[in-house]
Amino acid sequence: MVSEFRTRRLLEFEDTDTAQIAHFSRFYVFMEQAEHALLRSLGFSVHMEWEGRKLGWPRVAAACEFLKPIRFEEELEVHLMVRRKGTKSMTYAFDFRHDGELIARGEMTTVCCAIAADGSLAGVAIPQPLADQLEEYSG
Repeated sequence: MVSEFRTRRLLEFEDTDTAQIAHFSRFYVFMEQAEHALLRSLGFSVHMEWEGRKLGWPRVAAACEFLKPIRFEEELEVHLMVRRKGTKSMTYAFDFRHDGELIARGEMTTVCCAIAADGSLAGVAIPQPLADQLEEYSG
């Protein structure tokens, strides 16, 4: 059975526009925060060392569809699933809910990369212990 990773947050003033409705750009931040929370819950991070290499997860695609507004001081629920897990990349799917109602849907694709001393990136296989744990969230 596939599980969703869920997190909640109260919409802060900084998340809203002048009408006190969540600004569209913040949903990309919420996706990233949910991803970070998922990885931390599994004992990993978006910046970590693995087998002597520094790893990071640059984003290669992100999209969000906005269905209904959410306002200042309302609670946002973020539901995350792994839509696709490849050897080196993952695509996350996000459902954003308020009081159980779907208000937005998002997707983000990220690639596991080794970070060289000069800052250059090279795609590498997702560490197997992480890949195994992510199966629970894969659909």
